[in-house]
Amino acid sequence: MNKLSRIFLNAFLVVAMLGMSALDANAGDDRRRGTAGASQLLVPVTARSASLGASMTSGLSGLNGLEALISNPAGLATNQGTAALFSRMDYVADIGVNYFGVAQSFGNNNIAFHVNSWDFGDIPVQTELSPEITSVTYTASFITAGLTYARAFTDRISAGATFKVVSENIDDLSASAVAVDMGMTYVVGETGLRLGVALKNIGTDMQYSGVGLTQQVRLPSQPGNATNNALVFESEGVSLPSLLNFGVAYTRQMSEGAVVTVLGNFRSNSFDQDQYSGGVELGLFDMVYLRGGMDIIGDNDLSFFTGTNFGAGVDLDLSGTRLQVDYALRSTDYFSNVSMITAAIDL
Repeated sequence: MNKLSRIFLNAFLVVAMLGMSALDANAGDDRRRGTAGASQLLVPVTARSASLGASMTSGLSGLNGLEALISNPAGLATNQGTAALFSRMDYVADIGVNYFGVAQSFGNNNIAFHVNSWDFGDIPVQTELSPEITSVTYTASFITAGLTYARAFTDRISAGATFKVVSENIDDLSASAVAVDMGMTYVVGETGLRLGVALKNIGTDMQYSGVGLTQQVRLPSQPGNATNNALVFESEGVSLPSLLNFGVAYTRQMSEGAVVTVLGNFRSNSFDQDQYSGGVELGLFDMVYLRGGMDIIGDNDLSFFTGTNFGAGVDLDLSGTRLQVDYALRSTDYFSNVSMITAAIDL
């Protein structure tokens, strides 16, 4: 084992230990399920990631850096120039999710700006006093904006970090938090093996505030003609859904023009069940890709997803400009299947 490999493995173990310490010993405890906020941070928002079961912590050769950083910030180091990506997901209950990012490399350094936005449409107003649906509506939105820096230290070792702001708005209430993701990837020589570790969503608590938490009340001891008092309810703060990912990928040339990659991932969730996932990608002539993935959790009844994911994509070289278009389908039990399409360009 050479010196750089030893350095990486030591750093890998440090990140892992920091991650386990940050998640604390209660990770995956049933009593903590549902107590975190901003659960949208756990949803894969690009086609390739979703179709492979969200198991791209180790990264993939040829993967667009803006898509790789969703699983592991170190994946941005694969970017070799200027890149842009847009992804659209039709989520359950007519919710639309958009993801957009731009990236630029500076030698061995890469920087990217990316935004993830959830659109819930117009929601009818219903209250305890007026539960009937009328034409009066309100809106809600989730927006996460991030800035990622990644560096390729050698052709085998990369590391990166993402600093992001998470914002939620519903009617006249809002909440925000700041968080960081950190990760490393390692290519094991010419063996086709890749390793990755990523610690995600470590940040401040989210606490809602706004005029929606103010209610006009009259105290029992006040006379009937007294002025109402403004009572402000204080929202309880909630933690972000922190997690630690360990990933591995193995790529093998099967025949001329056919390459198979097998991926595996373990996710230690701080506020939910731990998750195992895996995926297989078949690449044909570096142009057409077929994908499938599986998510496995201890109690599948707690998720409306069946755990099976499928996808396909094309990778085209247009006179030096690389265009990637991918599609993914996630099957569900109770809703329409979730579909998404991602388009990326590298200059």
